[in-house]
Amino acid sequence: MILKKIFLCLTLMLVAGEAMYARSPMAVDSIIAQRMHERNIPVLDGNSVKFFTSGHDKFVDLFDAIRNAKSSIHLEYFNFRNDSIAGLLFKLLGQKVREGVEVRAMYDAFGNLSNNSPISNEMHDSIRMEGINLIKFDPVRFPWVNHIIPRDHRKIVVIDGKIAYTGGMNVADYYITGIKGIGDWNDLHMRIEGPAVEELQKVFCDMWAKVTGEFLVEQKYFPRLQDEGYSRMSIINRAPGNTSDAIRDLYVTMIDNAHFTIRIINPYFVPTHRVRAALKRAVDRGVRVEIILSEKGDIPMTPQASHYVGNNLMKRGAVVYLFRGGFHHTKMMIVDDVCCTVGSANLDARSLRCDYEINALILDKEVTQELVGHFERQKESSYLMYRGWYSHQSIKNRFSGWLGNLLTPVL
Repeated sequence: MILKKIFLCLTLMLVAGEAMYARSPMAVDSIIAQRMHERNIPVLDGNSVKFFTSGHDKFVDLFDAIRNAKSSIHLEYFNFRNDSIAGLLFKLLGQKVREGVEVRAMYDAFGNLSNNSPISNEMHDSIRMEGINLIKFDPVRFPWVNHIIPRDHRKIVVIDGKIAYTGGMNVADYYITGIKGIGDWNDLHMRIEGPAVEELQKVFCDMWAKVTGEFLVEQKYFPRLQDEGYSRMSIINRAPGNTSDAIRDLYVTMIDNAHFTIRIINPYFVPTHRVRAALKRAVDRGVRVEIILSEKGDIPMTPQASHYVGNNLMKRGAVVYLFRGGFHHTKMMIVDDVCCTVGSANLDARSLRCDYEINALILDKEVTQELVGHFERQKESSYLMYRGWYSHQSIKNRFSGWLGNLLTPVL
């Protein structure tokens, strides 16, 4: 009888242990890593990650790394705004050229025209005269409608093949000064050292070859990289063709395998059907889904469309906050507090179906905890979207939200 009781207790403990393991957040890391392997996306150990939550900190660190460059500097941005910070950047890059460093930079032609202080043709030519190999991706020509998509929305810098930067920040003064009528421009960027840098270098070199026909394959661009930390990472590249659904699949995989929590900050939150359906499934199975949306926006209709989607998810059970500390251009998602993704991809159809984008997947609990803390601090400048909040908005805003949701495939 005693043996039977001991056997029964051991059996119950084993079953309970298996159940706890099945719901352990550590399982999320393994599932996502396995998905990356299935897609032939390398999962690389030995990386260090440093986050920047202000434009000032990002540019100070980036400029310092550029000053110390010895061989090559590669930049790929959606746009360089024609203002003081870009002027300082190109002045510094010109100095590095005179020191014998190769400098290649590209920006998206449509992205340039979409800001209110674009690089003019004269400025472009003057920068090239400094020895900086500056090019436009897909120049917009008549009929311009043929050049709306796909656009190069990535933000990548690689220095000497050893240090990389990526995230949501372009090059503009408003990352430091803010924007009149909107307030502070909040965003998230990161510096990476270690084996993952090579993946970002490959993305840049592939795009450079596509646009210029110059193939950068020499070893000096791909030096042997040592482990610089303990973070496990993947670089998720979205390009039309073979990797066109890579970032969308990443989001869905992370959401579908969350056990406890999902935290999202995204500026243009009008998810495609697959992502929206995954979020609904997560809420329905009891996952706490928290989303921070900006109260204000920089593009007409997009904040109202985000609020419309957020309101529907809130009514289903998600917790939605409205950020009132300016505009949040951050693109990040955290799952179960153990893994996260940061990058250039918005949760909208343009980023997930059309444009060239880049995201970093970080499978590291300690690094992820930094973003958890950042998320919690953003809530201090936000307020809860409550039931009935949306119905109190103006008829104009509600109509814009409805129309924006209807136009999800093209937003």
